[in-house]
Amino acid sequence: MMNIGLTHTSVLLVSDAHTAQAMGSGDMPVLATPVMIALMENAAMLAVDQELPEEQTTVGAHIDVSHLKPSPVGAEVFATAELMEVEDRRLTFHVVAMQGDLVIGEGTHVRYIVSRERFLAKL
Repeated sequence: MMNIGLTHTSVLLVSDAHTAQAMGSGDMPVLATPVMIALMENAAMLAVDQELPEEQTTVGAHIDVSHLKPSPVGAEVFATAELMEVEDRRLTFHVVAMQGDLVIGEGTHVRYIVSRERFLAKL
């Protein structure tokens, strides 16, 4: 059984490659929402990674977040995921992205524990 409260923080230094312009999700030189979401997913994946046997991993299934504030190129952004609920193979996380003391994004993210081999066999 996975322990509620597991947490991890992933860090990103925003570069030109991480902007909405570069990602095609907007036309401004600020942190793209898809990049913020990927950082949140990375934090959630790493929060539980050490608790799983090598033949298992987690895959993202749902994310519901708000991107609240822009971040410029050069900003350091932190995304933290905390495991809030475990229901069989379903893991629900609270995710938050910060730039310094400012919340720039927040929401929930659901991941499922899967067998690497069985998951890839479905391709």
